[in-house]
Amino acid sequence: MAISMKEAFQEFWRSKGAKVGIALLILFTAISIVVLMVYPPEYGKLIWNNPTAWEDYPKQAPPYWTNIFGEKKLTHLQFFKERPDLSLAQDGIKRQTYRFVFDLQADELPTFILLKVQGIEYWNRPPIFQINVIRPDVKNLQLYSMIIPSPRSEEEPPYKRFMDKPLTLKLESDNQLWRNVANFVNEAFNLQLSPTYIGKRPQQFIFGTPIGGNEFKILKGPYIIEVTSTLYDDRDKVGKVGLTLGGTIFGLMGTDVIGRDLAIGLLLGFPTSLFIGIVTSALVTLLGSLLGIVSGYLSGKTDETIQRISDIFFNIPLLPIAILLIFVFGSSIWNIVFVLVAFGWPSLTILVRSIVLQIRSAQFIEASISVGSPKTFIIFNHIFPQVAPFIIAQLIFFVPSFILLEAALSFIGLGDPSLPTWGQMLELGFKNGAIYLGLWWWIIPPGLLIVFTAFAFVLIALGLEPIVNPRLKKQY
Repeated sequence: MAISMKEAFQEFWRSKGAKVGIALLILFTAISIVVLMVYPPEYGKLIWNNPTAWEDYPKQAPPYWTNIFGEKKLTHLQFFKERPDLSLAQDGIKRQTYRFVFDLQADELPTFILLKVQGIEYWNRPPIFQINVIRPDVKNLQLYSMIIPSPRSEEEPPYKRFMDKPLTLKLESDNQLWRNVANFVNEAFNLQLSPTYIGKRPQQFIFGTPIGGNEFKILKGPYIIEVTSTLYDDRDKVGKVGLTLGGTIFGLMGTDVIGRDLAIGLLLGFPTSLFIGIVTSALVTLLGSLLGIVSGYLSGKTDETIQRISDIFFNIPLLPIAILLIFVFGSSIWNIVFVLVAFGWPSLTILVRSIVLQIRSAQFIEASISVGSPKTFIIFNHIFPQVAPFIIAQLIFFVPSFILLEAALSFIGLGDPSLPTWGQMLELGFKNGAIYLGLWWWIIPPGLLIVFTAFAFVLIALGLEPIVNPRLKKQY
């Protein structure tokens, strides 16, 4: 005897596991919606898989919260300003100063220093940029200076520089900085050090103080780095100035070998995994259940044909054939869905057929046939409602299987390269020896998210089992 929707829901909701599964599914769906709203569709292709987009980020850096477990590491620092903190004009010359303040309390030095300048527009003379460091010991270090490229003969004012892509300077590798730091060390500490010697590790002299001989220790405290632009026309403009101090810890989930923020990668994996899991499961369930119902009810040659095709496809192992076909036809998301659907339906067809064979001999089916009801009417009004709970349960239960299959394909390098997935993160991590280098933040989080997402659907499917099989109902 079929139970009502209300009774089915009450039975489903009695399960604590089902409640947990629904809560997780709602959470994952909400995250997916937010991710799709925040990140553009081309983010994976244009930014995530573009190494130049992550050049300002530390490589293989653990999350910032690991600082509480050991020595204090330097958090990666990035500053951007579109307006100067101080602007002075005199005799037609305008000086704009951008101040970047940070408190150095870490037990290590910045790994690199990057200066970025974008959107320069001038009318006469090229602007000049100067960088000074005011240290905690109140010493002023004139670190670097540069002149924006002069106008070319065919150009007409205003002359525009670095409008689309910023000028990026890695300061610690510049000879001019080495010479300036060598002069500073000589004047401030009376130490004669060659620029070549300074160039081996300039950060220890910029952010350090001598402790004897040529040795320096970290000078902790507040630093002010000033970037001053000298403009020779009131119409001259500076769009944006940025400064990056490379740290060894970054963000909530750290970075990978390219410098990508793994927290973003983990978020981007939600919509992809849910899409592949749910869409593939829905298509497989629709195709498999429809063929199973038709095969079981019509019997005869139709049943024989469907069952022989099902047997052939059922005996082909899904993962190896998926690897072969995706390798041949390309690893787009639609190819992955097509292959999984094409070879994933036979098991459901065989199961649904066996259920329909039992239902077909029921008295209400015979009564409907006796009054002349069409076959389509019997299938959709009498047979389908009887097998619907089983079909819905199978739909839910298929989702984790396809999520894991997609992760397996991505892990071996056959995932859609334009869509960041957790499997791809694992694949890149293992390829770069993350597990051997102890880069656990690169391996464990995506692996856990794959498990949790699959587990959510498993819990929902287990909650549906007492509805599909009443003998499993709990007694209260």
